[in-house]
Amino acid sequence: MTVADRTEAHQARCLPHLLTLRMLASDNAEAPSPWLAMAEVAQATDAILAEVEAAGHEAWAATGGGPGTGIFLSVRLSRLAVAAGDAVAAAGAGDCTQLRRHLCRFEALTSAIWAVQDASG
Repeated sequence: MTVADRTEAHQARCLPHLLTLRMLASDNAEAPSPWLAMAEVAQATDAILAEVEAAGHEAWAATGGGPGTGIFLSVRLSRLAVAAGDAVAAAGAGDCTQLRRHLCRFEALTSAIWAVQDASG
């Protein structure tokens, strides 16, 4: 199995979690209780972070593990984790507007990481 195949497998495992986040961010979505929304956002973002991190480490190892790649991955993961934390906090506060904003940012950062990994694979 190539690095690209493994990255695709990680991306596929993220899809159900991304769909959950999209439903929560939807304008048409009925607002769940803040505690339920917070739990759903935390579970989905944690799962996505784990998949992105695992795919990144596999890609890093496959490219020889250069320091520049490691720093790049670390910075991207940190930004993604901050966006996840912001989304969880907004969900817990019951702030649907901020929740949508942070979930859009989280998804954009996730997509950017996958795009970089796809280009390097």
